[in-house]
Amino acid sequence: MNIKVMTFNIHHGRGIDKKLDLNRISQVISKSKADIIGLNEVDSFFSKRSLFTNQIETLANHLNFYFAYAPSLTKTNSTLEKPSQFGNGLLSRYPITKTETHLLSLRSKLTEGRSILESTLNVKGTAVKVYITHLSLHPFLHKKQSRFILEHVKDKALILGDWNMRSGSLKWKRITAKFNDAWFMAGVGNGNTFPSTKPKIRLDYIFATKGIDTIDVQVLDYIPIASDHLPVLGTFSI
Repeated sequence: MNIKVMTFNIHHGRGIDKKLDLNRISQVISKSKADIIGLNEVDSFFSKRSLFTNQIETLANHLNFYFAYAPSLTKTNSTLEKPSQFGNGLLSRYPITKTETHLLSLRSKLTEGRSILESTLNVKGTAVKVYITHLSLHPFLHKKQSRFILEHVKDKALILGDWNMRSGSLKWKRITAKFNDAWFMAGVGNGNTFPSTKPKIRLDYIFATKGIDTIDVQVLDYIPIASDHLPVLGTFSI
């Protein structure tokens, strides 16, 4: 059975033209025909920058997808009944049977909070594990966070997100010692995703464990101004 999987850092819906527009994000996802989408930098009632919108729920309702959310940062807001959050999201055509949030690091004055969203999906009767994360730029924290993922992911799974690392780096080599980099299995070209209008770096990755075959991977440039990152779309056999 083949499924289409996307990873996309949406920059809280604000494009490189400084405009907040979730419709553009929705259009990119819809055109891709992706079945499972991992999103980074997703706001939930966070601040004025995203008009205090629950972005993952808004996108899910517009696309008619199931959804899950894992906050990396949570703060209280005296004017809202719900907490203000920022983190990772999942959209899925298939039912989500289980979710769990793992906090990889808490926010401090020097670092941004990070988390990983662990979900189990029912894909036509087959249980599929999906992990979505956005790792730190700080070398020590990145190593600590990636070690957690390497030790925690034991089942057949897809691991998606903005890894803040360069392909071929020591950080990348630690990950690919255990997981397959989908781009290296079936991608064409350099796979660069950032910055979106003239991508020079590959920051966004889809990794697969053994037992999942990579058929095709591509970087999508449908609406490059929609975010500061371009999304990556892969087709996998599970």
